[in-house]
Amino acid sequence: MTTRTQPPFRADHVGSFLRPKRLLEAREQRAAGAIPAEALRAVEDDAIAEIVKFQEDVGLRSVTDGEFRRTYFHIDFLEQLGGVKTDIPVTIRKPDGTEELAPPVMRVIDKVRHVKDIQRADFEYLKSRVSAGHTPKVTIPSPTMLHFRGGRAGISREHYPDLEPFYQDVADAYGDELRSLAAAGSTYVQMDDTNLAYLCDDKMREAARSRGDDPDELPHRYASFINRVVAQKPAGMTLAVHLCRGNFKSTWAAQGGYEPVAEALLSEMAVDGYFLEYDDARSGDFKPLRFLPKGKTVVLGLVTTKLGELESKDDLKRRIDEAAKYVPLEQLCLSPQCGFSSTVHGNAIAVEAQRAKLALVVEVADEVWGGH
Repeated sequence: MTTRTQPPFRADHVGSFLRPKRLLEAREQRAAGAIPAEALRAVEDDAIAEIVKFQEDVGLRSVTDGEFRRTYFHIDFLEQLGGVKTDIPVTIRKPDGTEELAPPVMRVIDKVRHVKDIQRADFEYLKSRVSAGHTPKVTIPSPTMLHFRGGRAGISREHYPDLEPFYQDVADAYGDELRSLAAAGSTYVQMDDTNLAYLCDDKMREAARSRGDDPDELPHRYASFINRVVAQKPAGMTLAVHLCRGNFKSTWAAQGGYEPVAEALLSEMAVDGYFLEYDDARSGDFKPLRFLPKGKTVVLGLVTTKLGELESKDDLKRRIDEAAKYVPLEQLCLSPQCGFSSTVHGNAIAVEAQRAKLALVVEVADEVWGGH
């Protein structure tokens, strides 16, 4: 079996890592106005240099900044697009008397456009810290995140009486961002998408239907939406998508196998690779992988980031063998099912378990596919 010189790599990962205590403290100080933005960025830089070395030491080929500059995996990026507004999160009092912070809601209030480079400076710093033989990876939210949560109601009818120009404007904004990253030397970008995975869940499908969307039609619409971005992908760049069923403080939001979205996702969407969650029974079986065409790669997310218990190496190899009944082994890779900290809050897992799980992914990948 050959090793892979292009991403996704045989042993890969989704991108986010547990934030070190000093970074969390600096963020709190910045929020309180106690330190300037430059002081926070200096702490971020130092923590990112450390997490880069961690990834390289554990044997990973792809290296991210751990998303250490973000609060949420999606909002911090999307709200920097022109025309997008984030409503401040509100505290909700539940019937049992406890309080819960509702997640921020994003709305499209004007024409969507790329008004500035969003990730370029962050990428340039990451690239400066990554050693030869490793590939810096940029993670950004999927463009579908601007549609699914609010549906038609979340997008200004004044500026978009018809949604066709909305999809194109968002794709063009993403194209501008990808070109900006490519100009800085970026060759590996991953788009994180919860929406296609949510459409595997009967409750989520019903919620989409109540917003006026057809859950059977949406996957095909989203594939077309993402293809508008792919059409603008710079030469030499690998563009992957990660599907997630929710990853907040070790909890999840959706369940269900990939069958309802598999054909649109794997056959119609023109990305280079897919990071698919397969860490427990909520994700269903591997049969939907039969739709994967030649030339594309599926990264099997078999190792959970939600729990600290370490998976069995033999179980992982057995599951890879099961997946290989539907997709040639050559088109498969291995990773954790999600990041370890999709939001600043982090999953309920120890830093030591984070390292052990990544080391396991590298070790199993080496044994299955040959040294990477």
